[in-house]
Amino acid sequence: MGFPSILSRIAISRNLLSSKPTIPSILLSSRWFSNLVANNTDKAESSLPSTLAAYHVSSGGYMRGTVFWEPDTPLTIEEFHMPRPKAGEVLIKTKACGVCHSDLHVIKGEIPFSSPSVIGHEVTGEIVEHGPLTDRKIIERFPIGSQVVGAFIMPCGNCFFCSKGHDDLCEDFFAYNRAKGTLYDGETRLFLRDSGKPVYMYSMGGLAEYCVIPAHGLAILPKSLPYTESAILGCAVFTAYGAMRHAAEVCPGDSIAVIGVGGVGSRITNENHELGLFSPCSVLYHVVPLFPVYDNILSELTENMIARAFGASLVIAVDIQNDKLQKAKTLGATHTVNAIEEDAIERIKEITGGPGVDIAVEALGKPQTFLQCLQSVRDGGKAVMIGLSKAGAIGEVDINRLVRRKVAFGMMESDHFLENLVNRNVIQVLIRVIGSYGARARQDLPKLVKLAETGIFNLNNAVSRKYKFEEGNKAFQDLNQGRIVSRGVIEI
Repeated sequence: MGFPSILSRIAISRNLLSSKPTIPSILLSSRWFSNLVANNTDKAESSLPSTLAAYHVSSGGYMRGTVFWEPDTPLTIEEFHMPRPKAGEVLIKTKACGVCHSDLHVIKGEIPFSSPSVIGHEVTGEIVEHGPLTDRKIIERFPIGSQVVGAFIMPCGNCFFCSKGHDDLCEDFFAYNRAKGTLYDGETRLFLRDSGKPVYMYSMGGLAEYCVIPAHGLAILPKSLPYTESAILGCAVFTAYGAMRHAAEVCPGDSIAVIGVGGVGSRITNENHELGLFSPCSVLYHVVPLFPVYDNILSELTENMIARAFGASLVIAVDIQNDKLQKAKTLGATHTVNAIEEDAIERIKEITGGPGVDIAVEALGKPQTFLQCLQSVRDGGKAVMIGLSKAGAIGEVDINRLVRRKVAFGMMESDHFLENLVNRNVIQVLIRVIGSYGARARQDLPKLVKLAETGIFNLNNAVSRKYKFEEGNKAFQDLNQGRIVSRGVIEI
């Protein structure tokens, strides 16, 4: 994935191993009837050791969470019974939750998901309780009081794929959480205080004051890293890293194009530059001024950051908005191109000397950019699709070119279109179809934390907007209307 030298790549790896429709006003009046824990409970616990008091936090009391009821209706803040973790799970006091386009797709009804549900899947927080009968090794690895970051793909650790280290393909995650909105015993951990009605969980249901997460989906967050900015490690950075490391399988000397300049996209270009794993020819571009890009702008900026982190010596950002281009520069782009002023594909070919790039990554999830991604790849190259699309979106492919020129293409986090290929690796004659939904939590999340801790990429530059818990309404409206340049994070 980068370029300076293979030796530097080995050294870094060794170090790491050691280490425009407008949605309606969201968030109607909330119901907040009591303290998290009754006053008398607080007084009783105040005399206990802090760890013991924290352990008993869910023995009583309540919390608030943000609920999605149905498409095109406002989210509301509701009061819940304190969630209880089960074996292999932890309860965390949520500190921050990223504002992601995947949640917006659910809110707008573009991706079917169980409802009512608590959204939010990009979190940091503090561990306050372990589930009963949790393995001693997990308790030792994640003691009470630990600061943690959670991955949106929460591996069970036991299925066929998890046993082979392919956490991104976890069978239970897709069969239970994404298909049913539950954790891996088929049950949710969220119940409304007033009615006791169950509420489903999008990943861990992170847009709440507390959430339950399978321990395999966590990594320790050092105290040197802030809760708010570090939240993006669990999805924006996590997704971009998975695309580069596992889906694209970037090799030294590769040239790369990233379609879109937002959260995931910008991380890709930044990581490739800083780690020295990309060639002098990495291209970041966003074309098609025919539709809003919304949160995808955040995604592509993430790819920008990751490409830089992996060491690309030349990163060209192409967009239609100058503010996005300027942000791309701060996250690693060495050149910028305004796609309204010139043909982005022709410019890519000019930069690469004619043939196109070795690897193109599409982070917008649009049929137009799907085609552009394929057109920007040289013969024998790879086109990796990571943009989340509206349900039923169709991308066209020149079949003869794929067959004759051995162009490989992969899918990542799209919905319905080639849905089975998103979550599985499929090999066909002359055409390699790579499936990748994200990175691998147990292996990759600690590495990403280390990258951030050592300053290889700057999390502060990746977060452009911060919101209060009660401002979820504004956060998703800003996201929907394209007002978040990189990533927005809700502080809890």
